[in-house]
Amino acid sequence: MSKTSWKSLKEGYVESLNYMKGRMEGKISSFKTPWPKFNDAGADGIEWNSTIVIGGRPGTGKTLIKDQIIRESFKRNPSDQFRVLEFQFEMVARTSALREFSSVIGRSYKYMCSASGKMSAEDLSKCYEYAKIRKDMPIDIVDEPCTVSQFKETVHKYMQQYSVEGKPVKTIVTLDHSILLKKDAHESSKMDTIYNLGEAVTELKRKYPIIFIILSQLNRDVERIDRQEDGKYGNYILSSDFFGADALLQHADIQIGLNRPANQKIRFYGPDRYIIEDDRVLVLHFLKCRNGDTRMSFFKTHFEKMSMEEMQTPAQQEFKKKNG
Repeated sequence: MSKTSWKSLKEGYVESLNYMKGRMEGKISSFKTPWPKFNDAGADGIEWNSTIVIGGRPGTGKTLIKDQIIRESFKRNPSDQFRVLEFQFEMVARTSALREFSSVIGRSYKYMCSASGKMSAEDLSKCYEYAKIRKDMPIDIVDEPCTVSQFKETVHKYMQQYSVEGKPVKTIVTLDHSILLKKDAHESSKMDTIYNLGEAVTELKRKYPIIFIILSQLNRDVERIDRQEDGKYGNYILSSDFFGADALLQHADIQIGLNRPANQKIRFYGPDRYIIEDDRVLVLHFLKCRNGDTRMSFFKTHFEKMSMEEMQTPAQQEFKKKNG
């Protein structure tokens, strides 16, 4: 570490060249998500020391995406050694685990609770077997709401505790949701909290090999009637739609806005008029990809299985040109 607060140009070149060489030789790689389209928007996945912000209105699938990334993380990244630290403020650990079991056996949450017919002994046995395999995975959960300061302190302690010979272990840190962080004594509003969160994650990701996955709400402006009319640009999610948009945007390496057009009865999505024939269609607007490409990708949700899958880009409605 440099004894000064600055680095020479030479040091920057050395770090960059070593990184490129490591990636070229396969010694360094990005963290893979379950979806090639998602990975392709970044640098063949999510680079370590990154912050991902995913925003959407309630019921669009924010938690579903986060859960599937974590659930499949070790399978998708078998050669990488890492841990997971989840800040789960929206639901209790039991509910989160039930949703995971639901995805494993492909049955609805209500079925898992024997609320739509009694759960079979065979399915319960499958859950026990899955739990035996997963229970010792390096995943930890914080379910007590905290302030940004407490969040930061917890991450610091976690990274120090799980260091090997003084070197912190790579860690995925998730936050579900940013707005559920408690307001600190010196913060006058939730907006202050979001600004402080942005500064905290940037400081932490520069210090440690962390990927932050932060779930965020969208402003109610996206529900305006004029934004729900077929074929309007307003159908699309914008960076300004995020709660505390500027506060998180400047700190995010990847920012994704979610939309389920069918929720607003939109059948021709945006000025490109993509035909929405399935109510399960989920649109991911990659609004910022610091080291990748902005784009719009389409997925199909399976809430009954707590999962989603890639789909082909829908066809577009044909227009008849008016004669001038």
